[in-house]
Amino acid sequence: MESHIIALANQKGGVGKTTTALNLAAVLASKGKKVLLVDSDPQGNASSGVGVFKSSNEKNIYNCYTGTQEAAECIQPTNVKNLSVLPASMDLVGVEVELISQANREKRLKGVLRSVRDSFHYIFIDCPPSLGMLTLNSLTAADSVLIPLQCEYFAMEGLAQLISTIRKVKKTLNRDLYIEGLLLTMYDKRNRLTHSVASEIQRHFGEQVYATVIPRNVRLSESPSHGQTIIEYDASCPGAKAYKKLGAEFLKRAKGRA
Repeated sequence: MESHIIALANQKGGVGKTTTALNLAAVLASKGKKVLLVDSDPQGNASSGVGVFKSSNEKNIYNCYTGTQEAAECIQPTNVKNLSVLPASMDLVGVEVELISQANREKRLKGVLRSVRDSFHYIFIDCPPSLGMLTLNSLTAADSVLIPLQCEYFAMEGLAQLISTIRKVKKTLNRDLYIEGLLLTMYDKRNRLTHSVASEIQRHFGEQVYATVIPRNVRLSESPSHGQTIIEYDASCPGAKAYKKLGAEFLKRAKGRA
């Protein structure tokens, strides 16, 4: 099975990164694609968002990073057909320190995923909101990066730093890495600032920006606390419709590249 690994990255928190990882993964799974969600954020929100909670979970990505378990041992099914998760652990906080003195420390996650890669069509990595060792590992393991951006005044701030990090990783660790796309999130069409931020980003990045935008939507915010993706929680709400549309656009782009 040919597989594609996508890192969702933005060092700014609260931009809809985990929401996008969860729901885009669920939409593609609902279309019959075999999908793995890799939770590489110590907060573990992607894991709990698909109903896998840390307290009940001994098998997690931290053990894969440290080499005490193989990825295949730690991958767990979710309530969504075709969607599996490699859950996070609070111990991930220590990975930054533990890997610092090790050779090839940025390539650890790439090695972890190598053995399971061929079992999935798509692997989405939810990165922490920082540009530390966990995000570097994710960018080194990925084929492409999807960047969610909140439609607010400071959206562009930090983006230059992220693009610079992606370029450095491309130059030194992963020469085939490319930007999958930029996704505008928390879009409020009644807000004039939203429109000016969106047009500014489109002016800078052109066709790299997805035509689909993700609206501000209460149901989207609620669903993870119930351990459900938006497709399970409320498939008819505006947020669910937007992610279904994004899934279709994502697959169309993928087909165009094939």
